[in-house]
Amino acid sequence: MQVSDFNFHLPEELIAQKPLEDRAGARMLTLNRNTGEYEDHRFREFPDILQEGDVLVLNNSRVIPARLFAHRAGLHTQKGHKTTGRIQILLTEQVNEWEWKVLARPGRKVLTGERLTFDDNTLNAEVIAHGEFGERTLRFETVADFYGAIEKLGHIPLPPYIHRPDNAADRERYQTVYAEQRGSVAAPTAGLHFTPEILQKLRERGIQIEYLTLHVGLGTFQPVRVDKVEEIHLHTEHYTLPQTTAKAVNAAKRDGRRVIAAGTTTVRTLEHCASIAPCGKLEPHSGATSIFISPGYEFRIVDALLTNFHLPQSTLLMLACAFGGRERVLAAYKHAVEAGYRFFSYGDCMFVS
Repeated sequence: MQVSDFNFHLPEELIAQKPLEDRAGARMLTLNRNTGEYEDHRFREFPDILQEGDVLVLNNSRVIPARLFAHRAGLHTQKGHKTTGRIQILLTEQVNEWEWKVLARPGRKVLTGERLTFDDNTLNAEVIAHGEFGERTLRFETVADFYGAIEKLGHIPLPPYIHRPDNAADRERYQTVYAEQRGSVAAPTAGLHFTPEILQKLRERGIQIEYLTLHVGLGTFQPVRVDKVEEIHLHTEHYTLPQTTAKAVNAAKRDGRRVIAAGTTTVRTLEHCASIAPCGKLEPHSGATSIFISPGYEFRIVDALLTNFHLPQSTLLMLACAFGGRERVLAAYKHAVEAGYRFFSYGDCMFVS
């Protein structure tokens, strides 16, 4: 299968540049994956579309202000004068307490062994490893409160297709209302539509809400660079499956009730955990996954999927097509384009069941 099989035409004006004031006011396209039929709705109708006894699983990862700006220390020009080249650093994955994998821009200027300083020595780091496409590993000097420092210095890492600087409102709006476990460098965007009122209505309707954590990392930002789907390899992302969630999902599968995944991150976590589960039952644990789901995959856990509209030829679109069927999902996307739906992170959503 070719990556180009997942292309579609998207007018640039449909790429949402800012969020709606009302989270639940987003449009929602429902798709029946068995018949291919789709209907136009609003997300505030979501509780009424679900069924009593459904288990809804949400990703409670919290986005950190992972975009930082640094200067290269100790450089000299040909005339002997020091220069401080400005480097954009995107934290993508925490290796241990003080080491992070990052994306550096411009990456070609950041060499192993160099030292970087952030905001007049508030943070300092050494480049200890060098990878492709701007990937680097930094070792930060010990500070009293590392996360406090990046909360002060960092910027919310809006995706590159949002053509504006981040602002104060993004710190709240590019975050789910239930975000708790910090560590993501991109929002689990299907969750951005939920409000406390929607969550309460879901509970009143008899829907069981459970949480897991998957910290979104580098794979969100890196484009697919191969032609064949079979050659795609995703970066590793870290997750935690709590005991209450494992128990609830196991009970739902045993009783024939649906498991609803909010977002592709939730799908990947549940399906990865199922792939390593003894006797097919989920066990609470923490780990890392690089699972890649594309058409042909047999889903073990997820019965319905809430997801935003994804980039052409992206691994997230491939996952959606694996769940809903490539032809049916792309036909629904064509309708969404023609109907003027808003696309990508701050855009509208789709419910596939």
